[in-house]
Amino acid sequence: MNSSQTENVIIIGSGCAGWTAAVYTARAGLEPLMLTGQQPGGLLTTTTVVENFPGFSEGIDGFELMQEMQKQAKRFGTRIQLAATVESVDLSQRPFKVKTGNKTLEAKSIIVATGAGHRHLGVPGEKELENRGVTYCATCDGALPIFRNKPLVVVGGGDTACEEAMYLSRFGSKVYIVHRRDTLRASPIMAERALGNEKIEPIWNNEIDEILGDEEVLGVRLRDKVTGETSVLDCHGVFIAIGHVPNTKLFEGQLDMNDAGYLNLVPETGATNVEGVFAAGDCSDSVYRQAITAAGMGCRAAIDCERWLAAQSQPSTIGV
Repeated sequence: MNSSQTENVIIIGSGCAGWTAAVYTARAGLEPLMLTGQQPGGLLTTTTVVENFPGFSEGIDGFELMQEMQKQAKRFGTRIQLAATVESVDLSQRPFKVKTGNKTLEAKSIIVATGAGHRHLGVPGEKELENRGVTYCATCDGALPIFRNKPLVVVGGGDTACEEAMYLSRFGSKVYIVHRRDTLRASPIMAERALGNEKIEPIWNNEIDEILGDEEVLGVRLRDKVTGETSVLDCHGVFIAIGHVPNTKLFEGQLDMNDAGYLNLVPETGATNVEGVFAAGDCSDSVYRQAITAAGMGCRAAIDCERWLAAQSQPSTIGV
């Protein structure tokens, strides 16, 4: 265990990015401290089958994948505080201060891997049928057998919704795009591609009032925003593509972020605008949001962090 009261590195968050960063920093002898948050493993623990993470030819349960990453990080010396939630951070000076519960921890460096949450519809049936036909990532789940040759619904009207619909058209018998307006918000080229796909049909000016089903999704109840009338659309999958919310509120006013709240990184690095603070995964990635890209970013942040710490320990040659 680190003999001093100041940690070499504290990793905040425990998804693919966080655990990968833990493996790399631990193997480098930095004895990282991992604060997992209230949902150890992050969003991936809610995914039943991960089929696109390299190395698992038959796929792997999302929770199991996170458990294996945790064991690997622990094997190399990562210290883990399960369910530890960070209440505040002070990045104004080093060592940085991280408050969790009734403790205030100090760290020479921090790796932020707090991820992002899916934006939810907030309608009846959504939570109850999650992972039983309700999902938030077509790339992650769309190829699963339960969706093959079945009518599917994509909710949203932006580029992501169009991309999801086009991807799903490879597997579903029909893909409906349910959008609350009468035109897509997507870029013209994305909208043209989606609407030009013979398997994709838009349902304009409609919102989902309820997702129907008991053990699995059987349909959605729609409400026409113009007439107020309701109708039922049969389907076997609902893919919600109305955006993500990065878990970065904790760092507002201290770390640079874009208008959507994603942390800005120094180009081609894992560094933030605050020296000694690094970030990885979905909290700083608004484009890909995949388990494998999060893991790669965790690797990058860890290597950058290790090199930065090594540079801090080098004696100054100024004036010599």
